[in-house]
Amino acid sequence: MEISGKVAIVTGAGSGIGAALADRLVAAGAKVVLADLDGESAAKTAESLGSAALAVGGDVAEETVIRTLIERAEAEFGPVDLYFANAGIGGGGDLDSTDQQWAAALEVNVMAHVRAARLLVPGWLERGSGYFISTASAAGLLTQLGSAPYAVSKHAAVGFAEWLSVTYGDRGVRVSCVCPMGVETPLLRGGGDPAEHTAAAELAMRAVTSAGTVLSPEETADIVLAGVAEEHFLILPHPEVLKMYRYKGSDYDRWIDGMRRFQATLRG
Repeated sequence: MEISGKVAIVTGAGSGIGAALADRLVAAGAKVVLADLDGESAAKTAESLGSAALAVGGDVAEETVIRTLIERAEAEFGPVDLYFANAGIGGGGDLDSTDQQWAAALEVNVMAHVRAARLLVPGWLERGSGYFISTASAAGLLTQLGSAPYAVSKHAAVGFAEWLSVTYGDRGVRVSCVCPMGVETPLLRGGGDPAEHTAAAELAMRAVTSAGTVLSPEETADIVLAGVAEEHFLILPHPEVLKMYRYKGSDYDRWIDGMRRFQATLRG
């Protein structure tokens, strides 16, 4: 995949990995539409990138917003070549997670990807090319201590990316699934909402930060685009995740016992 000259949409691009991806894409010669629920942040990031970038505010779990992103991209830059389904949310804890928290996690972390693919894949099949990049999480391959909605929705995101690649990968639609551990973003630290700073959220953060190096968004974006250039399905900014995943698959019961011990240690 050659990035130069391509048109990309990046969701969750107001900060963190999304903003870093947009920056790297523009530097590589792409035209980029940045989307974020925080439209002001997306606009500031787009402004810093110059005429090769524009911003659209809105909830990218909504089909109307995704359709607007695609229409703006086509009107300003041309047909969309790459879609980075990067927006994601945390929230929720254990079995006390509310239905609203479950619904929000599934909407943003999974259904936003499904709705984007519905709108983009038919056109990509006609053109014979297109690239869908899903930002899931190492939690989608392993699990997430402290947050059932996050763990389950990220597993679903990985599952959808797999299905998309298996179903359309031999017809020109390329798919990558990004599964990092800790990245220094507002999501890692629980964001600015005091209601999210719970004991479960603290456990989740400690589980991630103690499991490996916390990367910067810029480091992560570089690894993601290197993986896209090579057209790898599974992109692991933290290579040790592959070892953990293999260990899990080789002896599931032993892995679960180990995760219980890890959780007990974190809880003190």
